[in-house]
Amino acid sequence: MLDTLDTMTSHQNTQTMKPATAAKKLGVYLEATPAEFQEGAVSRAELTALQADPPQWLQDLRANGPHPRPVVANKLGVSISGLARGGVTEALTTEQIDALKDENPEWLQKERATQNEVRKETVRIKEMKAEKAEKSK
Repeated sequence: MLDTLDTMTSHQNTQTMKPATAAKKLGVYLEATPAEFQEGAVSRAELTALQADPPQWLQDLRANGPHPRPVVANKLGVSISGLARGGVTEALTTEQIDALKDENPEWLQKERATQNEVRKETVRIKEMKAEKAEKSK
């Protein structure tokens, strides 16, 4: 039994992830990545290598987009839900994001204000919890 266990543990399996997961971790829009990236599994070592020394296609995607919704939301200072309420459901390029910032439509102003209030409330709650924890010591 121990011999079998030793053989099982001595085989180092390479952990892989789906291309969608790797794209998410890299902060890029999967559909904009090269076909070879979309078609194969990505190992943790490959992901680490891509993060440490990004190839030109990854640098271009990060700089110009199209960007996935979480990145778009972050660049605009709103939540992902706020993007949806504003009618933004697709990936946007950096140029499109900059145009939206320049245009500063009413929905964007409203969502930024909402996001700012949420952040303030989060800080307030965190401080309140810290204060309670301090009092209970």
